[in-house]
Amino acid sequence: MASKGTVLMIEDEENIRDFIAASLRAQGYKPVGAKTAKEGMALAASLCPETILLDLGLPDMDGGEVIRNVRSWSQIPIIIISARGQEKEKVRALDLGADDYITKPFGIPELMARIRAAMRHGTIAAQTGACADVFCVGELRLDLGKRLLQIGKEEVHLTQVEYKIVAFLARNAGRVVTYDAIISHVWGPYMDDNNRILRVNMANIRRKIEKNPAEPRYIFTEIGVGYRMAQEEEPPGPAA
Repeated sequence: MASKGTVLMIEDEENIRDFIAASLRAQGYKPVGAKTAKEGMALAASLCPETILLDLGLPDMDGGEVIRNVRSWSQIPIIIISARGQEKEKVRALDLGADDYITKPFGIPELMARIRAAMRHGTIAAQTGACADVFCVGELRLDLGKRLLQIGKEEVHLTQVEYKIVAFLARNAGRVVTYDAIISHVWGPYMDDNNRILRVNMANIRRKIEKNPAEPRYIFTEIGVGYRMAQEEEPPGPAA
């Protein structure tokens, strides 16, 4: 069976590294392990893996420095796997350029789903160098050239602000986009009333695009961090 791609694990705990590696092999991936930041950055540069799984608490360097290093030369998808569950740690890692964040302990099915989403996003970015003109997921179709959003055959009318939010999330589909990143993109970096106005607009968007806004299919909430646009049909998630 052909490999689905190389996954670099930068994790200092050997038992966790071995457990993830066994799970990756079972799913058809080629796992490569590194126990220090320095070793991980060298392997990332030499192997150019399809995805990097990164622990923030490494013995020789904070994982944030690894993100900065990789982002200086590549857009390889980076998924943070860390015991640090504080919202500020998640936001910091995502703002540095990580694509996703999973808190230990985690389930393997969730990890594999996040890896698939990260690889899809990385492939799209590599192939196009920019977003595609049309974004589709489930019954949602967003034509970025025509600024037209449809659910099934029905056109959905969005305000200018609502459209900018949806388009920004669609361009980053599969990635967790922080509240601050969305606010800065839509309203500019000097917006005072931060999350409240974003949540109001998101509630309006969900009423227009979701069959059940309380169990969204298209835009998911990463509580305390930001939002993530689905890339393919996913189980309904919390609206929050």
